[in-house]
Amino acid sequence: MADVFRALDDATRRTLLDELAARDGRTLFDLCSTLTSVHGVGLTRQAISQHLDVLESAGLIRTEHRGRSKFHYFNPAPLGEIARRWPTTEGGAP
Repeated sequence: MADVFRALDDATRRTLLDELAARDGRTLFDLCSTLTSVHGVGLTRQAISQHLDVLESAGLIRTEHRGRSKFHYFNPAPLGEIARRWPTTEGGAP
């Protein structure tokens, strides 16, 4: 679970997860283009690839190779585990 928190501690990685949650199955090229044009993130392709590796190591994304392309998919399961660990009740304290 520490890997998940560490992965979520970076704004760029959270933005990548937001983009994958909005539209799954994206390539590195597509994600780089979106980060630059929509979010104004000026990172290199290699830096974004490293962020994706951190997210994959934490289990927050999974990848699939098809031909020469690598597709990235959001995996919400680790976030669900965090939510189940600290349940709350409606209206305040548990």
